[in-house]
Amino acid sequence: MWWLCIPVGIIALIIGVLVGIQYRKRVAEKEISSAEEEAKRIINDAIKSAESKKREALVESKEEILQARTEYEKEVKERRAEVQRQENRLQQKEETLDRKLESVEKKEEQMQAKTAALEEERAQVSRIQEEQTATLERISGLTVEEAKHYLISELEAEVTHESAMKVREIEAQFKEEADTKAREIISLAIQRCAADHVAEATVSVVPLPNDEMKGRIIGREGRNIRTLETMTGVDLIIDDTPEAITVSCFDPVRREIARLALEKLIQDGRIHPARIEEMVEKAKREVDATIKAEGERAVFDTNVHGLHPEVIKLLGRQHYRTSYGQNVLNHSIEVSHLAGLIAAEIGADVAQAKRAGLLHDLGKAIDHEVEGSHVQIGVELARKYHESDEIVHAIEAHHNDVEPRTVVACLVQAADAISAARPGARRENLENYIKRLEKLEEVTASFPGVEKSYAIQAGREVRIIVAPDQVSEDQMVLLARDITKRIEEELSYPGQIKVHVLRETKVIEYAK
Repeated sequence: MWWLCIPVGIIALIIGVLVGIQYRKRVAEKEISSAEEEAKRIINDAIKSAESKKREALVESKEEILQARTEYEKEVKERRAEVQRQENRLQQKEETLDRKLESVEKKEEQMQAKTAALEEERAQVSRIQEEQTATLERISGLTVEEAKHYLISELEAEVTHESAMKVREIEAQFKEEADTKAREIISLAIQRCAADHVAEATVSVVPLPNDEMKGRIIGREGRNIRTLETMTGVDLIIDDTPEAITVSCFDPVRREIARLALEKLIQDGRIHPARIEEMVEKAKREVDATIKAEGERAVFDTNVHGLHPEVIKLLGRQHYRTSYGQNVLNHSIEVSHLAGLIAAEIGADVAQAKRAGLLHDLGKAIDHEVEGSHVQIGVELARKYHESDEIVHAIEAHHNDVEPRTVVACLVQAADAISAARPGARRENLENYIKRLEKLEEVTASFPGVEKSYAIQAGREVRIIVAPDQVSEDQMVLLARDITKRIEEELSYPGQIKVHVLRETKVIEYAK
């Protein structure tokens, strides 16, 4: 009977599967119906919410439109009021302009009437002047042009005489006061400044123990002398001068380095390229030390403080620089003392005057290495190392490159002239001296009425002889002033030049 159980089981399984499927179908239908109801409910809620938000948005938009319309109407009203005010204002201006135009037209009519009256009066005055001129010409016997020339010549003579008398009077007054005070101040400053009279050469001569040393300095095929000249940048002149070598160079510092190195090599006796390089380096260190020491000495002697270290070194380089044989560093120290003493006498700033005097030739320390005049180089250096504008101006004006605007600049000018022009301070060669005197005579002889011109007192005075028939006594005063101005503008000279104008009248008769 077991085989009957198999179909029964299969049938029961099929029935169970069918029942399960039917049950799950009913459950699914229920879920679908509930989901549909839920979807309908959500859709209805969304529709209700959308309508509510739509109504709210519509209300808000209506309110915004209403508010915008209100603001627009308000703005329109304000603009209309402003336009109305502008129209009123323009109308008032138009009325004012109309009134002014009427007034101007009336004034124009009055001016035309006055112009016509003036033209009539002018014509009448011209007729009267012509009648008077004709009457004057008939009475005087001179034409208008002749009368003009006569009056101008008379007036010119009178003005020349008056101006010459006034110039004499003013010069006499100021000379009497200024000369006395200037002599007192300058003499006192010179007496209190005890400066040495220094004259130095521009070449260095190194003595040799014997002439054999010249050959050792030259070396095999000239290698020693070439090394020394290359290392120092100087020219060694070995000529027939016994037991001496001349060191020549435009840069005094390099010349000093070469001189020291050469002396050390001669003393040591071992002369070869390696030893030369060693001695040159040693000489450079010694010269640098000397430069620093000399700069510090100058600062200490003049009591000038607060200088940049590089400025102190530049001052020390001036120890090896000369101008017309005068040591530039000693000259700068002397100018500093003189400027300070004169400043103390006249009540000016002593410290500033001494500082400007010490730095006035600063450019001469490197004028062999940098293009330009020592004045311009000094100005650039002073600005580079943050010196004050007063000091820079004093440096720039000490040779009249610019017009001095301060008391300190004038004091530095005066002190520089005193230091350079005192006897024995400087020397110049014969050729330059003769050229300066010839130029002085040439400039003074170029004026009309000058017959002869002589430079005397080593160029410190020029005597000018004028033709008495061409230059009157009154014109002599003006001629002397014109000559002085021309000399100041065209010539370069130490100190001052006295211009002496002479006029001599001679009468010669012969007894027969």
